[in-house]
This record gives sequence, C-alpha cells and structure tokens, in this order.
Amino acid sequence: MSLKQVHLLVRGRVQGVFFRASAQREARRLGLTGWVKNRPDGAVEALAEGDEDEIKEFVGWANKGPGAARVDHVDVRWRSFSGDYHDFRITD
Repeated sequence: MSLKQVHLLVRGRVQGVFFRASAQREARRLGLTGWVKNRPDGAVEALAEGDEDEIKEFVGWANKGPGAARVDHVDVRWRSFSGDYHDFRITD
C-alpha cells in the first residue's frame, strides 16, 4: 500500500451541482481523508489523502463529477502523504 496526497482544482460547471457533497461521499466510500471547497473563481478545490489506487479512482471520478456537473479541466498535483486529516470534510 502506497500512501499519497493529491491536490485537485476542478473547473467547469462545478458549483451549485452538489459537486462538494458528491466528492465527500465518493472520498468516504474510498476511505480517503482531506477536504473539498468552492473557490471564489467558480472552481472546486480538493485535497485527498490515502492509498494511491483509491486516490486514482477519486481523480477519475473528479474528471466526471456528479450528473449535473460539466467538468472542463482538472489540475492534478501529487504530493507526499501528510497524515494531517482524519476524515473528508466540506470546508468554506
């Protein structure tokens, strides 16, 4: 098992379409920790930690999002695992 962290910036029609709640549900299903939030520029930002395979599945999900979303681009930045998070939360 390889623990990793990924930082995502998701652009498109991703606010007002339950993207954050859906991301939280998906992350928890995969056993990931971290956070997701709306940005003032209309994007959604997320940070997830956990097993590399589950993170890759989460990144794949983020490229589609929930049914009402239209994802135009996902900026993916891999980072070292920190262990700073105990669950996956929606933040302001």
